[in-house]
Amino acid sequence: MTGPLPGIGSHAPVSAPDTRAGDPTPERGDRLAPLFAPRGIAVVGASRDPAKLGAVMARSLAAFPGTVAGVNARDVDPAAGRYASVADAAGAAGPLDLAVLCVPAAVSAQALADAAAGGVRAALVCSGGYAEAGGPGVGFQADLVAAAADSGVALLGPNTSGFLAPGRGLTASFVPGAAAVASGPVAVVAASGGVNHALAFLLAEAGLGVSLAVGLGNAVDVTAADVLTHLVSDPATRAVALHVESVTDGPALVAAVRAATARVPVVALVVGRNDVAEFARSHTGALATSWRTTRAALRAAGAVLVDDERELVDAVGALSVLRLAPAADPGVGVVTAQAGPGLLHVDGLRGRGVAVPPVTGATRARLAELLPPLTYQANPVDTGRPGPGFADVLAAVSADPAVDLVSAYALSEPDALDLPAAVRAAGAGPLVVGLGGPPEQVVPQRRALRELGVPALTSPAALTAAVAALVDDARGRAAAPESAPVRPAAAPIPADLDEDQAKTLLAGLGVPCPPRRACADRAAAHAALAELPAPLAVKLLDAAVTHKSDVGGVVLGVRDAAALDAALDALEAAGATRFLVESMAPPGPDLIAGATRDPVFGPTVLLGLGGVVAEALADVAVAPAPLTATTAGALADELAGRALLDGFRGGPVADRAVIGAVLAALGDLLTAHPEVDAVEVNPLRVTADGLLALDAVVTVVPAAGPREEAH
Repeated sequence: MTGPLPGIGSHAPVSAPDTRAGDPTPERGDRLAPLFAPRGIAVVGASRDPAKLGAVMARSLAAFPGTVAGVNARDVDPAAGRYASVADAAGAAGPLDLAVLCVPAAVSAQALADAAAGGVRAALVCSGGYAEAGGPGVGFQADLVAAAADSGVALLGPNTSGFLAPGRGLTASFVPGAAAVASGPVAVVAASGGVNHALAFLLAEAGLGVSLAVGLGNAVDVTAADVLTHLVSDPATRAVALHVESVTDGPALVAAVRAATARVPVVALVVGRNDVAEFARSHTGALATSWRTTRAALRAAGAVLVDDERELVDAVGALSVLRLAPAADPGVGVVTAQAGPGLLHVDGLRGRGVAVPPVTGATRARLAELLPPLTYQANPVDTGRPGPGFADVLAAVSADPAVDLVSAYALSEPDALDLPAAVRAAGAGPLVVGLGGPPEQVVPQRRALRELGVPALTSPAALTAAVAALVDDARGRAAAPESAPVRPAAAPIPADLDEDQAKTLLAGLGVPCPPRRACADRAAAHAALAELPAPLAVKLLDAAVTHKSDVGGVVLGVRDAAALDAALDALEAAGATRFLVESMAPPGPDLIAGATRDPVFGPTVLLGLGGVVAEALADVAVAPAPLTATTAGALADELAGRALLDGFRGGPVADRAVIGAVLAALGDLLTAHPEVDAVEVNPLRVTADGLLALDAVVTVVPAAGPREEAH
């Protein structure tokens, strides 16, 4: 069989243009430039069998404006662009920066080493059969990683469907139709190659397109953090869609997101809400699942969080067009040409905690001049029907001092309203629009609105997702990372603390505890009865007993000597030789407050509803430590049951500042003491006189051996 391989040998050996910088040479200092902006590409394992991966990849690369050379030692024809090695191809056709390896996993490490010897500086491995397959694949992947490390080649994959860089005419993907995705302002960084392409197609469907769309696959070398760092200097990218399945280097990802969000918004979709891995030994560790911790860390780094792929597309679509100024709580003014969709939108915004403040009297007076008297004009503003005064309504709401962003929704009614023209005439400040109707009417209007710098969405739900993302991004930048002081490391904490010693440790950090006495015998317990305010809780005191209630080691409501003797009898029967006598706290809602050392992100604090409620409902909020008391205290407002902390049915009110101080102290403890693996206060009782730690657990990891719990 003769003739060129599919998609190979059809280009002269010229360099691909760099649409970002106007320089055909990959940017110096950017390790991923040879991967995403190569001068030439070698398809290693090229084939003339149209069904094989080498042929599929060659066809995908056919539109690349630079050199695409085939490499297959068993089918050599330089005149047709087929060479025995990458070195031969580079010698004949010019520099080849990227190798696309289409060879079996067992020989991929040698193929990468040979490609590097030919001058390649980046490689894409789409094929599978590596660690994800188990068995020999684990060794194949280890060999591939070693070859990349030895040669200094940037390796994307393996086990991925590739990447797209439409602005460069570069489709390094085996997914049919990927080349149809247009260039646009959104970059996709996805853990999964399939999700990468799914998002790219959704962005294309939304009329946005992509600047770069990357599927990381097994991510043995090039990670999400690496791609985000690359995108920081990419002016073609105005927003990033980040898809996260698992994280191996939390600090690197957080640092990359923080650096990226300083220039462009990052919207993150984290997978794993329902993956409750094996419970850790402490409740705090069980509740602070990887999904919660990953989201908390990304949010602290400035990312906007979403719950599904459609919301992700709506969010990055809006943020790629518009970014609000940093603000602690941006106010949204809603203008709707139809009341029903407007109500859906406002309901969704308030459910997400977005402020929709009443407009001022002056604004209402102006709106009264523009609108029929029966329409609602306080915010949201209902115009009744779209009409010629729509532009003036937008302008009036935008000018209100409580409004930082105007969100407008209308159904397409060409005879009544030219929405792009109204927006242009209004000259309003930051504006986002939802427009519904037949595609042949709304698609050109949405395109025209985006050209005016106005995000244009398809439905009330999409509009809500977009507005919430704009607001969250503004809030995140307003809450720039504060400098949280960390207590200096002190003497190591021993691993055999009992509950009294654990509470003494916490009291030294400012965590309030009830009055108590550690008693070595019955006489000391009776002395404590005379000294402490009743009623009393009497507990077995032994660092080796981690769950006292389970062994009958707690007796409550002790008020007199007879009751104390009965309690001591019961505790001795349970094996107690020492006792903790403690004043009982007054009634109030219980919290769980703790800190745990996440294996990926490090110290993390947690706040939730205490007792069995925390386990049953997992109503908790988490944040990375160290953190300030102000930031920590705000976690209370993330709880679904926060109403219980605000005087519910005449109950006590929880002081957010005090809660924050407790959480910050717990986070500082882990930060300053690497031997402490976790600390938990459960319950932390909210009383009329303040917070009280009713039980405390400190989990210490000795220098050698398994971790131990003390409480």
